[in-house]
Amino acid sequence: MPKLNQIIAVEKGVKSKAFADLSEAHHAVQKTAPLAGISRTYQPKDEEGEQLPAESTRVQIKAEEILRDVSRTLTRLFDVTATKDWTNCVARADVVVDGRVIAAQVPVTYLLFLEKQLVDLHTFVKKLPVLDAAESWVRDDSTDSWRTDPVRTNRTKKVPRNHVKAEATEKHPAQVEVYYEDVTVGYWTTVKFSGALPAKRVNEILDRVLSLQTAVKFAREEANNTEAVDQRVGAAVFDFLFG
Repeated sequence: MPKLNQIIAVEKGVKSKAFADLSEAHHAVQKTAPLAGISRTYQPKDEEGEQLPAESTRVQIKAEEILRDVSRTLTRLFDVTATKDWTNCVARADVVVDGRVIAAQVPVTYLLFLEKQLVDLHTFVKKLPVLDAAESWVRDDSTDSWRTDPVRTNRTKKVPRNHVKAEATEKHPAQVEVYYEDVTVGYWTTVKFSGALPAKRVNEILDRVLSLQTAVKFAREEANNTEAVDQRVGAAVFDFLFG
């Protein structure tokens, strides 16, 4: 008895052949000339009349034969697909990561769903925001986020100053140059907050996703090794349709 993975392997080829045969049959019956035939003989009115040879054209395509051919090729497709779907109903396997059963006796169709979802999840996790490595972060439970230690910085203000380049004399006023000096007028205390995740946390989740992806693939292969439940549905369908 074949295994489910063997049925899956041949199904694509059977489906392609059935589609090609059905298309060919469809085009064949659209041509009226090959479906028609004729046979005629000529008899002159009297014995001295001109004798003409008989004419005949055979029917080249018979619709009933086309129906039998279509029935034959589609019966094969219907049986292979039925065998796959019936077996899918009983093909199951455990999803196991490091000896831990994450999900028991999972149907193969759900394993296929899981496999696709985990690909999308892997993409999502890789794009998660990560805390800036240039800062030192601690957990702040009051805001349910991460914060840095307070950093104190000066707030400065430019204050004009006078620089006497030359003292005043009886004949000339003093030469004074104005310049600006940064003077501390206060202090900023800054604490940064972030809702991003530590890089370690993101990497741990990525590792788990990859481990689960591997486990699901192993489970799918195990489920696909289930012995096929052979089904013969096509004959009954086409006996009803074309019989």
